[in-house]
Amino acid sequence: MWDTLVKETFYSGWVDVISGVPQGSVLGPLLFLIYINDIDEGIISKISKFADDTKLCKEVEGEEGARILQEDLGKLYQWSLDWQMLFNVEKCKVMQVGRNNKEFKYEIGGKTLQAVEEERDLGVIIHRSMKVSRQCAEAAKKGNRILGMIKRTIASRDKDIILKLYKTLVRPHLEYCIQAWNPHLRQDIELLEKVQHRATKMIKGYQRLSYEERLIKCGLTTLEKRRVRGDLIEAYKLITGKEAIPRERFFKLAGNRMTRGHDFKLYKERVGKLQSHFFSARIVDIWNNLDEECVRATSVNEFKAKLGKMGF
Repeated sequence: MWDTLVKETFYSGWVDVISGVPQGSVLGPLLFLIYINDIDEGIISKISKFADDTKLCKEVEGEEGARILQEDLGKLYQWSLDWQMLFNVEKCKVMQVGRNNKEFKYEIGGKTLQAVEEERDLGVIIHRSMKVSRQCAEAAKKGNRILGMIKRTIASRDKDIILKLYKTLVRPHLEYCIQAWNPHLRQDIELLEKVQHRATKMIKGYQRLSYEERLIKCGLTTLEKRRVRGDLIEAYKLITGKEAIPRERFFKLAGNRMTRGHDFKLYKERVGKLQSHFFSARIVDIWNNLDEECVRATSVNEFKAKLGKMGF
């Protein structure tokens, strides 16, 4: 039977690909990156590329800055014409951030770009105010929807079963890409926490217990505490070179500026109120207060274990 199947195997023929990259192939992603590698040549604004998603970012203080950004958009459009990979202008948007933003109009290929208040980027909702309330609301909504499905379809209320379902199906939505949208407003923090509150209360015999008692019995911590631990683990990976991202994009080592504490202390830059909640700023004080033994862990698992001993 196998010999018959082998003999009847057919292969597709060769074809000249004059534009773009074939989809569904093993080399497709690499070929696409090679194909668009020169898209940022001559671009002055900061450019971010991820697969077929390209973003331009620039601080615009006046008409000169707006002119430069518009010229960069023109260069991108010309590149798309030269390489026969046109942008879908209907999907191209502009988000203008800042209280004093004059909100200039920009265009691609003669079409004015639509200005938006918020946009979803790789599953994360970015609002022009840089607040994360919408993202928190969406994450909590997803979590509660899945808990409702579990309640309707799973008869058992055994602790092990409920916890496995919660950790597998619900909690990932509450922590997806959390370093990018870690909530700082109490209302957002409590909104996410209520999802875990509801999940632990579904366990048989736990309904009359307090939230803190349920967490202890389930071997869980609050989501807020998990986010701090997650920040520290990500900071460790970046600082020790275990991530394929240059450390300098997020942190600057304090060097000899500090004489007390460990050798990996971070320099704390002065930033605005909003920026102080960004990952690169909010983690500095917590990281600097870790002990020498913890930050000198040789592996991520060792670092996690030592964090646990320190109460994280």
